[in-house]
Amino acid sequence: MLAESLVLAGLIFVIGTLGVIVRRNAVIMFLCIELQLNAVNLTFVAFSRYVGIEGQVFVFFVMAVAAAEAAVGLAIIISIFRHYETVNVDSFTRLKW
Repeated sequence: MLAESLVLAGLIFVIGTLGVIVRRNAVIMFLCIELQLNAVNLTFVAFSRYVGIEGQVFVFFVMAVAAAEAAVGLAIIISIFRHYETVNVDSFTRLKW
């Protein structure tokens, strides 16, 4: 049971990583980062069932970070869309150093 959960979490994390690397749409990249956070949550839950209850406590912290990221990230994406009228990250030249 532990091995299957970890393999599933690994696959979800790899899909999220590939989505961040390959896609240039800010909303899709944002959703792929959420996939990575969910993969970490699945890993914490799998290990907590195997070892003890401590992993489930970390899930609540990751969920709180994901909620804050969703609120701030979507606000930034909306303001960039209003200014540039696109969410393609290649066209954000003013955000570079």
